[in-house]
Amino acid sequence: MATLIIYMTSHGCAEKAAGMIHNLIQGEVTQINLENFETPPLEKFDTVIIGGSIRIGSIQKKIRKFCEKNIDQLLAKKTGLFICCMFEGDTAIEQFNKAFPEPLRKNSIATGLFGGELEFEKMNAFERMIIKQVANISVDVSKFNEQAVKAFAEKLHITHITPSPHHLMTP
Repeated sequence: MATLIIYMTSHGCAEKAAGMIHNLIQGEVTQINLENFETPPLEKFDTVIIGGSIRIGSIQKKIRKFCEKNIDQLLAKKTGLFICCMFEGDTAIEQFNKAFPEPLRKNSIATGLFGGELEFEKMNAFERMIIKQVANISVDVSKFNEQAVKAFAEKLHITHITPSPHHLMTP
C-alpha cells in the first residue's frame, strides 16, 4: 500500500506533523513539501494525506489549489486531511473547513486539528511584531498536540512499526 503525504509549512509545525504521521505509517510512504517539489502522479498512491498550516486564517495557496485541481482523483482515494493552527474549538473547525473543499472533507476517513506552535526564532521581524501586537505574545508557545496526530493515524488504521521503504523528498 503506497501513501503520499503532501504538505506545506510556514515555520515547521505542519512538517513536524507530517513527519510524525510518516513514522506511524505502514508500507511505502512518500512525503513531499509542496514548497520545494511538484506532486508525483497520484495514480501511484492508495492513500493521500494532505496538510498545512493556517496563517492569517488560511491554508497555503498551493495546498488549496492542489486539492481543487486534483479533486476527482482524490475523491477516488483513501484520504486524510489535517491543519496546524493556534486556535482551538469552533475557530479551528472553521479554519479547517475553509482550508479544504467540502466534497474532500466529507470523503476523508481521517481529519486532524493538531494545534500549532509560535517559535520566534523562525519568524521574520515583521511576523514577530504582528504576533506581539495582535496576540500579545512575545515568547515561544506550543499547542502542538501529539495525541491528536496519533489519533489521526489510528483513524487511518495505521500502526507504528519498524519503517519499511520510506521516501522523504527534501531539497
